Amino acid sequence: MEEIPARLSAKPTWLITQLSVHAHRLATEAFAEAGAHGYHYRILTALDEFGVASQADLGRRCNMDRSDVVAAINEMAAQGYVERTPDPADRRRNLVSLTETGQQQQQRLEQSLQRAQDELLAPLTAAERKTLTHLLHEVLTHQRSQR
Repeated sequence: MEEIPARLSAKPTWLITQLSVHAHRLATEAFAEAGAHGYHYRILTALDEFGVASQADLGRRCNMDRSDVVAAINEMAAQGYVERTPDPADRRRNLVSLTETGQQQQQRLEQSLQRAQDELLAPLTAAERKTLTHLLHEVLTHQRSQR
């Protein structure tokens, strides 16, 4: 960091942006090794945690555009990770559920992402990682509440 102007490297916005680029690269590489994308991880994790959901609900929960949700679900349905069925209450909607194969893929992606997290946060102790995660969550929650 000695090549960076001190006033710049002292700005959290600059540091977060630089770290975000690195974190994104690590996560993208980790998912690619498992034959997936970040959108796949988001959707599989939401289905694993919350259960069957409509495509619209998945978009909201995963902070994804509707067209990206549809494309990711199409890819994962072709691989047998999710099943899409008409909603009996509203045939215009699809419900998406996680298959056993999808649950196994979600676990593989979880492990891949954990390795990326460990690489990214290697200089920090477990307590520092917990504190960083808590602080980032606080800032993000505050920003979302301001919208």
